[in-house]
This record gives sequence, C-alpha cells and structure tokens, in this order.
Amino acid sequence: MSNTRTLRRTVLGTALGLALAAFGGPQAYAANNDGSVAGRTQAGATVVVTNPATGLTRTITADNDGNYRFPFLPVGQYTISASSGGQPVGPTRNVTVALGTTTTVDLGAANATSLATINVTGSVLPVIDVRSTESATIVSRADLVRLPVDQNVTSVALLAPGVVKGNAAFGGISFGGSSIAENAFYVNGLNVTDFYNRNGFSEAPFAFYDQFQVKTGGYSVEFGRTTGGVVNAVARSGTNEFKGGVEITLEPGNWHSRADDHYDASGHRYLTASRDQDSLVKTNIWASGPIVKDKLFIFAMYEARGSSPRNTNNAGTTLTSNNSDTGFWGTTIDWNITDSNVLQLMAFSDKNKNTGDVYSYDYDTSTIGTRTNKVFTDTGGKNWALTWTSYLTNDLSMKLMYGRNEREAFTRSQLDIDCNYVSANNAFRAIHDPGVQLGCTSSSTVYKRNDTRKQARADFEWTLGDHLLRFGYDHENDTSDYNRHYAGPGAYYYNLYAASAGSTISNGGVVPAGYDAYVRARRYEIAGTFTTKNAAYYIEDNWQVTPSLVLNAGVRNDSFDNQDAAGRSYIKMSRQIAPRLGFSWDMKGDGSTKLFGNLGRYYLPVANVINIKQAGGLLDERTYYAFDGWEYKTLNGVEYAVPKLGPQIGPVDNSQGDGTVGDLRSEVDKNMDPVYQDEAILGFQQLITSQWSWGVSATYRRLHNAIDDMEISATAQCGENGYIGWVMANPGKKVTVWGDTNCDGTPDGYLTVDTSKEGWAMYDAQGNYLGQRGWVKPKRTYAAVELQLNRAWDEKWAMNASYTMSWNRGNAEGPVNSDTDFDDTGRTENFDDPWVNLGGDGYLPNDRRHQFKLRGTYALTPHWQLGADVNAASGGPITGFGVGNPYDATNYHSYFICVQNCASPVSENRVYERSPRGKYGRLPWTFTLNAGISYIQPFDGGEFRVKLAVYNLLNQKHTTAVDQDLQTSISNSTSDTFRQPLGFQSPRFTQLTMSINF
Repeated sequence: MSNTRTLRRTVLGTALGLALAAFGGPQAYAANNDGSVAGRTQAGATVVVTNPATGLTRTITADNDGNYRFPFLPVGQYTISASSGGQPVGPTRNVTVALGTTTTVDLGAANATSLATINVTGSVLPVIDVRSTESATIVSRADLVRLPVDQNVTSVALLAPGVVKGNAAFGGISFGGSSIAENAFYVNGLNVTDFYNRNGFSEAPFAFYDQFQVKTGGYSVEFGRTTGGVVNAVARSGTNEFKGGVEITLEPGNWHSRADDHYDASGHRYLTASRDQDSLVKTNIWASGPIVKDKLFIFAMYEARGSSPRNTNNAGTTLTSNNSDTGFWGTTIDWNITDSNVLQLMAFSDKNKNTGDVYSYDYDTSTIGTRTNKVFTDTGGKNWALTWTSYLTNDLSMKLMYGRNEREAFTRSQLDIDCNYVSANNAFRAIHDPGVQLGCTSSSTVYKRNDTRKQARADFEWTLGDHLLRFGYDHENDTSDYNRHYAGPGAYYYNLYAASAGSTISNGGVVPAGYDAYVRARRYEIAGTFTTKNAAYYIEDNWQVTPSLVLNAGVRNDSFDNQDAAGRSYIKMSRQIAPRLGFSWDMKGDGSTKLFGNLGRYYLPVANVINIKQAGGLLDERTYYAFDGWEYKTLNGVEYAVPKLGPQIGPVDNSQGDGTVGDLRSEVDKNMDPVYQDEAILGFQQLITSQWSWGVSATYRRLHNAIDDMEISATAQCGENGYIGWVMANPGKKVTVWGDTNCDGTPDGYLTVDTSKEGWAMYDAQGNYLGQRGWVKPKRTYAAVELQLNRAWDEKWAMNASYTMSWNRGNAEGPVNSDTDFDDTGRTENFDDPWVNLGGDGYLPNDRRHQFKLRGTYALTPHWQLGADVNAASGGPITGFGVGNPYDATNYHSYFICVQNCASPVSENRVYERSPRGKYGRLPWTFTLNAGISYIQPFDGGEFRVKLAVYNLLNQKHTTAVDQDLQTSISNSTSDTFRQPLGFQSPRFTQLTMSINF
C-alpha cells in the first residue's frame, strides 16, 4: 500500500469516525470497560501510545506487515507516534479511545494537507472499524451534557434505534423485539443486572459515568446471558490534574404537569392521578486528581438526594407521601503500577431508604386526613470491581476482574400484623363501590430479598500475524436470600372480581345464583437462600484475510446451574455452544464505505425467581368465595371496607405450590434444552462528507425454546392416571420426568412425555375423560430495517436521525407477559395448559411497526446552546383475551371467547369463537419532544453551565396500555372494562441543572 493510499485511508477513517462515532453506529470488538487502538505503520517500527493526563505509556513493535495493536486501553485522550531507527515515521497523532471500540490510526510520513478534498482537524475519534461486526451506539458524557436526556440509564438506552419502552406496569425496555427481562447491564465490566427476575439493574447517578455503549445486536463472544440488548458503561477516573465540581438538579413539584383522572362510560372514576406530584433535589459533589503523579489517581463523588413524590390510590381514598434522602457515593482508584500493569478499583453504593406516610384522603374536598400507615422500603446495595490489566508480551495481553454486586429489596409497614390488603378490579368497582377505602393498609406484602453476585472473569488478547485471538473465562455466583408473605391476619390477600351468576371461574367453580361478584383469598409464602452458578468460556479469531476484508469467528460455551435452598442442582444446563461469525469489508480500501454482517447465537439463563418459587417450598393457596357485601370498620379514625365472604366456590387451589418441596425429579425436565436466539445482521455505512454519514442495516432474530411451567396431567403410559403435576420444561417438546411408569399410582422411574401431542388430560363438565392434548411450540421472530443519518458535532451543531421499521411476531413474548401484566419471569401463564397459547400467533406486545428518533444540538452563540430529542413510535397490538376453550372444560386465559350457551353446565354445549392477537387494532402512536437550552460561561480553569430541560414539552398523554381482558370468566357477557386505558405517557416536567466544574 502506497503512502498516499495509507494516508487517504487514515484521513477518511478519521472523518468517518468524526461523523459516526459521535452519535453511534456499529463499533469494533473490544473489552467491556475500555477500548483499543490499532492500525498500520512501517514494518518493525516502534509504536508508542501515551495518555498525557495520567502518564500511562505503552510501547510495542509493529509486525513484519506493519500491523500494531494496543488492547485494553482505559478510555481517554492519547497521543500516538511511530519511529524506526531513531527517526519518526510521520507526525505524532492525537487519538480518542472510546468505550468498547477500536480506533484505527495508520501512521505514515505523508502530509495530510495533500488531500484537498478532505479537511479533518482535532483528534482521531473512534472509527467504525473495518474489522467490526457489532451494532452499538456510543453516548458520551459530553453528548448528555448538551442533550435533553433525563438522568437515568434507561433514557440513554432509548436513544439507540430499535429500543422501546415496555408497555406494562412493570416498565423496562425492549431491544429488538425481546421482552424487558432479557437484557444485561455492566459498569466497568461488573454485571449489575438484577438476576432475580432480570427486570432492573444497579444504577449510579449520571455524573458518575464517563461513557455508555448501547449494544443492540451482533455483540461479540465475551458478552452473553442475554437475548435482548446490552448497556455497557464505564465510570469516570482521575488524572494528573486536580479537578472538582458541584452539580445541582432541581425538579420542583410545581414544575410537573398533573396527570389526568380517568372515568369509565358510566362516569365512575377508576384511575385517580391528578393529585399525584413529584419533587426532586440532587446535589452532586465530585473531585479527582493524583495521589502520586503519573502513578496513582482517584475520582470520588457524593450525591445527596431528596425525593418526595406523593400519590393517591386509584380510588382516591388514600394519599401516600414519600420521602427519600439517602445519599450516593462512588469512587474509582487507578494505579499505574508500571507501563505494562494497571490496577483499578471501582466502587459505588446505590442504597436507598424510602418512607411512605399513608393518609386518608377525601378527593372531593382535597382534604388530607389522619395518617393510617407507614411503609418502609429499602433498596440497592454496595458494588465494587477490582481489575488488573497487564501487557504480558508484545503480542499477549491479559485482564483479570473480580467484583461484587448487591441489591436489596425490603418492604414492610406498621400495619403488617393487623391489616389484610384488599384489591378490586375496575369492573368490580363499577358495581360495588363502597365509598370508602378498601382495607386498612396500602402495603400488600412483607417482602425481604438480598441478592449478591460474586463475579470473576479473565480476558486475553493474542496477536499472531494476521490473526487476533481473543479468549477468556467468566464465572458468577448469584445468591438470593428470600422471604415473602402477605400482610394481615392469616396472611391473606383479597382480590374482588365481577362475575355473573352461573359463570365458571378459574378453579372450575360456578358463581351461585343471586351473586354478581366473588372474592379470591390468596396466601402466598416462601423463604430460603438460593444460588445460581453461571460460567462461560469463549474464544474468537479475527482474521485479516486481505487489507480490506476481515473475518470474525468465535464460539462461547455457557453453563447454568440453578440450585434449590439445600444447594442441590435444580436446573443444570451445560455445553451451550454459541457460535458467532461475522465479516467486514472495506469496500474502497480507504475506510469510507463499509459492508458488514454477522450470524450469532445467544443463550438466556434461568432467573433466580424460578429456583425460589419452583424449588423452594412455595405455598400459593387460593380459596374462592361469593361476594356477600361489605363490612365497614374504623382504624385510627378512618373508615374502611372489607369484603364479607359468602359461600365457598369450588375447591381450594394450591396447584401452584402447596408449601412443600416435592421430588425435584418430577418437577424439572431431566433433558431440558436452554432458551436461545439466533440473529443475523447485514449492514452498510458510508461517509458522505467529513461530517455527514449514513447507514442502513437489516436484522432478523428468531427465539428458540421457552423454559416455563406446565401442568402435565396425563401420560401415554397411564392416560389420566399418570398425573405428574407442575413441571419446568420446554413446551411443545419431549419432556423427561420422574413419574408412574406402571400405572400403580406410585412414581417409580423416568418417563418421556411428548408435549407436542400429549400431556394434558381433557375432561368435560361432568368429569368424563376425553383424551389428551399437547402444547404448541413457542415462537418469536423479529425482522427490522434501520436507517440512520448522522452529522458530527463541530462546536456548532450535531444531529442523529433514525427510522426503524420492524415486525415482531409469534406466540410468546418471552419470559414475561406484558399484555397481561405478568412479570413472574419464567413462570408465565403462556404454557400452564395447552389452551393458553393455542391460536396465539400474531404480532407480539413489543411490536412497534414504525419508530422515528431525532436528536441534536445547535450552538446559537459560544455561550448558548439548544438541544432536542424527539421520539415517535406506532402503538402495539390490542388483543381481546378470553377464558375457556372449545375442547374441554378448562377455565384459563385463552384466545377464545364464549359467545353462546356459556352458562351451560355442559361444556360441549358452549360455543366459542377465536379472538386472535391484535384483533382489536393498535394502541395510538406516541410522540415525545424533549427540549433544552443551555448557558455556558467558561472561566479561568473551569466552566459554569446551566441547562433548562423540558421533557414531553407538548404534554402528550396518549394511552400506552389498555385492559385486554375481553372475558374474565366463562359467561354470556364480556367485560365492561375491555380496552379501558390503564397506562399513559408521563406528563410534562421541567428540570434545571446547574454545575460548576474547575
């Protein structure tokens, strides 16, 4: 390659990095808390990279082809130079190392000014490396300072194309059609994902982070245990320069627009939200600098937080005033032991204590009455990671990490002993409103859980000519110490439902004549300590086949071991081989145009909630009674109502757990297959000018298998007499469990049930055995086309626009059900019996056909900047769920609606019609505009900045979730609350941030 060609590739690569890296795009493979620099220079040249801020210097020798690579570099600004025989090879260059990227710099002797068509100034930014096959978006602290992005990690993730909010009450985010319980979150290489139910993560304040990398697909083999997306963050570090700052964030309550109350067709208020109000004050103080110049550095932060939201219950009869004022602390300590060895400690605490004072409330007069309860909630914990990075030889590098992630969840109240919780759905309230609050407590559960993750990993990079080998090992011990029961006498939770006389309810009982509602009294108790051990090996070869073509081939071997409270393996799966293959073609050989693609397989672990509830002696006892009116009582001067229990309806149902740990051989498929997803991505990117670029990509994902609970009530050997019970297994596949092989009523050996055609005993209403039925296999696919247009920041303006058109189809959303608000990860209703999912193919809850995202910053003057973030998305599908089915007498969620003879005691006389997914249209489009204005005033050695940001500026309040239960019992009527709005866009609020950095 000539010097001119080498130079042109370097300059065009630099320009492409300027245009694309600022707002994201596919990035190169690199370690998960640092970055790399690689390129070409003169063969045998000595290449030196230095971080002037910390004095860290590394030196290597280019190989016989002139290739060089510096892996595992801490993020930051560097200089890089090459020399041969004591003479420089080209000028010294400035280079930016960003999180999870490889910055390409070709070092030659030519003069960049010889390329008249290209004008690049400043540092070399991370290029979309021609070796990369990964899809990711980089968001830096500098980007977030300019943009109106709310101060949480979820808001950062939502900047990436194809990422949408979950539409259920339990929130979360969905990547590429996956459910909200399939993602992974990292800080400085430490996995901080909630492993109990995988909905959530440990989080630090915005000011603690330096950069974020949002991986939406194609991520390399060191990342696993996810079939969704990855949010990878790195914390700030100290340098040789003493720095500090103060940042104050204000969100006064009167800067928040009020939400709306909502009324049904009869004028009954079923959602009371207009009296809710949020208020937040945060004061963040940080300092950094050297402990020993060029050797030892510290960054330390403390944030005092005062949060005091208040909210009413749905009926508007109680008001809870919350107060949370626990502070956050965090630190990083970096030790450059030698130029070849670096040790870093990252630690933070997100512990938080909230107290909720509960008062009686008169909505009509806006009067706050007597305090009736006090609810205490503790969350969060301490987190730390110690990382040692070492250059073992010129070609071999190593990184070792050990860390600990803690998450507490502890909820209790002053009335836990004396008061049961009472809840009623909207259909019930419409006909039986007591006029006072339900029950005497706002806290339903006494709940304590401490999750502790102990994580260790080793990562290596070894350069062998045209091959870069990357390999490593990753191990986690995830332990949950769990205790939960309902509040009140007998530990009962009372649910109230409307149902006409003669209706068949979920336990098979029939509502007696003269009643139009029933009560479910539920006990739910479990305790114990449960551990899951996850481990993985990986190896990857990146082969530079030609100067313009790279092939990337890797494989990851995962193993998951979920254990019961006694430490016995409950679900154990090993040899989960995940191959990943990719290519990247620098089409013109100069870094300006790139075609890339990859194929990959990704495995999802079983959440700890399964260990606890399926192998922990769960008591889940449900007794049903006719509703016999109200009993009115008084506590602390407040009148409240509790239901009178009429005659019991049907049997007590403890099929979900009778309080004992059974024979685990009968509760888990012996040969269970893991849940995994295959993914294919093909993409193209091109530099338009030194600042403008565009890209297009296509993605296809297919989920294989599900692990869920199924009630196997019959076998091929013994028919209806072969009842096994609830089994964790792969629906629609062969299941091997311990059972009755000779039909004498005693389990005596392993047997196999082909659940694609058998396993469910069917009965008519008289109890006559009708034969067996099998389950449909779970299916989920995601196909998307994504377009992006970028303009890099040049101190004047920057812009990123994306459009994603996608199709998310199947019969299983994933390990949670957001359309029915079921967040018990891995124990959904989908496969409890064959009818729940029969006929359930269609567009899934996270299907958003169209997504438009636009964000940017414009500098009016050197002191004033405008910022905007726009997100518009089409709504998800609306399904009308029924109960019952045309095949037997089962009463459970289904895609069938009873339309005739529904009160008939003979199930064969009932007439059903199918109610497929999405039959009732879609939720409305949502449109959110966030806008901000910043004032910047530099001063000697520092900067003063004020940013006023308004979120949801136009105060859009479109519906994001509705009641999708068309029938709640087998009856001749449908629910009056079907399609009733339940979730809405958050109202407009204003945030003022003032900071002084010096």
